[in-house]
Amino acid sequence: MKSNLLLAAALAVGVTAAAAYAAPAGYITAAVADKARPEADTKRDADRKPAEMMEFAGVKPGMTVVDMLPGGGYFTRVFSKAVGAKGVVYAVSGPPRPPQDPAKPAPPPAIDVLAADPAYANVKSIHQPLQAGLSVPTPADVIWTSQNYHDVKNIAGIDMLAFDKAIYNSLKPGGVFIVLDHVANPGDPNSTKTLHRIDPAVVKQEVTAAGFKYEGESTVLKNPADDHTKGIRDGFSQGQTDQFVYKFRKPK
Repeated sequence: MKSNLLLAAALAVGVTAAAAYAAPAGYITAAVADKARPEADTKRDADRKPAEMMEFAGVKPGMTVVDMLPGGGYFTRVFSKAVGAKGVVYAVSGPPRPPQDPAKPAPPPAIDVLAADPAYANVKSIHQPLQAGLSVPTPADVIWTSQNYHDVKNIAGIDMLAFDKAIYNSLKPGGVFIVLDHVANPGDPNSTKTLHRIDPAVVKQEVTAAGFKYEGESTVLKNPADDHTKGIRDGFSQGQTDQFVYKFRKPK
């Protein structure tokens, strides 16, 4: 009898473990395996773990996703394939920088080139001054920002409460806001500028003050070997940092 109980307990643990580490949905696996993704992106998959990020964010086919400050579009491409033809991805950046040489036109931003690629026809590139807050054509299911929240705090004249409320207002009821960023040690208000990191507690306080409910975090990008003292732009690889991934939800 005792052995049967032990076996049942072991099976229960096995089921729980299997549920906790279940393989990602097929559409997410296909999005990450997309052959149109550049090699520079796929080389970073081990560090950025895009499949786990899509699962945590709850991205599904047909959704509207906002990739805020998408950079070169690493996550934009994965979002595009994950939401599919019936979904849309708004890639929101600040205004394009003027050319350094007025006599030579500046090349288009990388995200504009991506949005013009037929392989990512559901991506719409939007440029807007972020001091005015986020504004998108239709309410989103997911708003995502990766390694950028600390940069927003460095924008001259930014009002973070107003900015987070604009994100709140751009979501559907029940929609989620995902913040992924580099961890800073608490107590240094200048870490966003000097180290390009941010104290996770600051993010939680600011975002919940805008009306969001904190729902939890993913720990897959944590790195206990990072002591949070090295600057991200001082030769310290982004793949080496301790990163937090927080999920906030807009109440229904």
